Amino acid sequence: MYDKVDSSLDFTVREKKVIDFWKQNDIFQKTLKNTEGKPEYTFYDGPPTANGKPHIGHILTRVMKDIIPRYKTMKGYHVARIAGWDTHGLPVELEVEKLLGIDGKQDIEKYGIEPFIKKCKESVWKYQSEWEKMSERVGYRVDMENPYITYNDTYIESVWWSLKKIFDQGLIYKGHKIVPYCPRCGTALSSHEVAQGYKDVTEKSIVARFELLDRKNTYFLAWTTTPWTLPSNVALCMNAKEDYAEIESDGKRYILAKELIEKHFEEYKIISIKKGKDYEGTKYKPLYDFAGEQNAWYITNDDYVTLTDGTGIVHIAPAFGEDDAIVGKKYNLPFVQMVDTRGLFIKEAGFLFGKFVKDADKDIIQDLNARGLLFSEIKYEHS
Repeated sequence: MYDKVDSSLDFTVREKKVIDFWKQNDIFQKTLKNTEGKPEYTFYDGPPTANGKPHIGHILTRVMKDIIPRYKTMKGYHVARIAGWDTHGLPVELEVEKLLGIDGKQDIEKYGIEPFIKKCKESVWKYQSEWEKMSERVGYRVDMENPYITYNDTYIESVWWSLKKIFDQGLIYKGHKIVPYCPRCGTALSSHEVAQGYKDVTEKSIVARFELLDRKNTYFLAWTTTPWTLPSNVALCMNAKEDYAEIESDGKRYILAKELIEKHFEEYKIISIKKGKDYEGTKYKPLYDFAGEQNAWYITNDDYVTLTDGTGIVHIAPAFGEDDAIVGKKYNLPFVQMVDTRGLFIKEAGFLFGKFVKDADKDIIQDLNARGLLFSEIKYEHS
């Protein structure tokens, strides 16, 4: 049996008394002094951004992080716990853009990069006292008197030093990586930043006809949720292990996954069935040949192609998708990038020049329809 807790006890008052005792008796510093000369356990705090208020998630992570240094201290280690402040990145820039009433990279450059940086350095400390108060209140022991700050030259130079060491070992190379990108900000985005902006939307996806190079009136049917990437198409991809049917319908022949025929056709006749691997290397006519590339416009194979949606054939544009990029490297496909850093089509894209990527969807759909290369439009909900 357990005794009931006295309902008159105020735990917040008791917690504050404990914190006051720790402060008055300098308990944290004593733990460091008492363990001087003992084995080191290094702890650098993953730095928060101080221009945003702390919330319940930060309390949870601070409490969890505090457990390990306390445990190591009790085991006899000397644990210098270094606090940190993250003073770089989009959260800081966006806050200052709102403050100044400007919008995007071009406005920042007009305002002046140096004055903008100065404003960012001021903004970044907006809620420092809130963070210090929260950290103290939950008993988080960390040295806030001597933190590392990411905009200080000493920190920046330590990053360059690390990169130089990696470079000297031959571990840095130049290449392409597919990442989320913000044309407004003019920068790549981290997965954390992207996660702040997800919502479910319903948009048009399309099934396009890709005519075989050596067979008139016979088409591969490929589905895409991003019609604006079609001008950068360099290949189509099938799953090597799946069955693909050539069918006849309305006087034309089509090739798509056998399992998905009835999603697209009511009346049809099956001419033949082959595995995806049997089509590998088969050439087709490009929808657009703006780039005039070699080693392009043929069937590739990869296991990432599934039969859950679409036609079982996907179009490959290595500049605009992680899976596409992997297939591109596997087959040494050209890297065709028809869009600039502001999300606008470049002049090589012909009638699409200057259009923003999503705005170009309707123009591409109209163009394909006019040329008899649009098979169908499908409403598609995705995040």
